[in-house]
Amino acid sequence: MQVSVTAAKGQLTELVRRAEAGDEVVLTRHGHAAVRLVPVKVAPDRKSRRTLLEAARTSGFSKAKAGPNAARSQDFLYGDDGLPG
Repeated sequence: MQVSVTAAKGQLTELVRRAEAGDEVVLTRHGHAAVRLVPVKVAPDRKSRRTLLEAARTSGFSKAKAGPNAARSQDFLYGDDGLPG
């Protein structure tokens, strides 16, 4: 939605609500886009970042355990004598 700056003065509260709800609000000056209203993203706090990191570590650890051993992954290339087969 595009609104002139002059018209936006009277309906700023409504425009902010719409931007927070996800609508694209562009303020125009002399018919040209000047400003876009966008909601501010809240930075995660220390506790939620810690929880997210722990979940990622746990997920990565469980995936690593599920796969084959990387140290033995190329054994099929070699014979029992250790030479290329």
